[in-house]
Amino acid sequence: MIRRAVPLLVASLLLCAGAGQAQAAGYRYWSFWDRDGDRWVYAPQGPSTARPSDGDVQGFRFAVSEDSGDAARPRGEAGFKTICAATPARDGKKRVALLLDFGTTADAPSGETPPAPRTACAQVSPEATTAEALATVAKPLRYDTNALLCAISGYPEKGCGEQVAKQRKPTAEKKTSEDGPSLGLVAGIAVVALLGAAAIWQVRRRA
Repeated sequence: MIRRAVPLLVASLLLCAGAGQAQAAGYRYWSFWDRDGDRWVYAPQGPSTARPSDGDVQGFRFAVSEDSGDAARPRGEAGFKTICAATPARDGKKRVALLLDFGTTADAPSGETPPAPRTACAQVSPEATTAEALATVAKPLRYDTNALLCAISGYPEKGCGEQVAKQRKPTAEKKTSEDGPSLGLVAGIAVVALLGAAAIWQVRRRA
């Protein structure tokens, strides 16, 4: 009885120990954002169809994300007046403030280093899309055959929306303190210990 129970107990313990290491599929890509007051909001449409108004602030962030709800926001809070301070208004033109966040080294493709985030003020025709505004201040741009934006200012040099392994963010139940193991692991060990004690008691009772 004990010999049969030990492998089961060990397997259960390993399962509990690995529960906090689950990974999810993510995608490495440029996400597109609108500035709404003091916060960034995921844009409801792509840069090739969005037509910003004069005075709008829009952002791009390169990162590994599972979906729009998980996407990393652009880092920066500069407003239109700050970004476009050196670009005076002109008749027949609109100004669009852009924040370009090239992301972190953790999200960068192998062998590439992300440039520092920067801002730019695009002055374009009133009918211009965000993609057209971006092209005036952040060349070279790179697109794939499906018109997906792959690179801004040449970054990254290769790749486009590829799937990569992404570490899941810990939930409240799986967070680990600096002084000990996660609550999930402790609970799992406790269950395994109880099962072991019960198995031994049953064997002794039958002996």
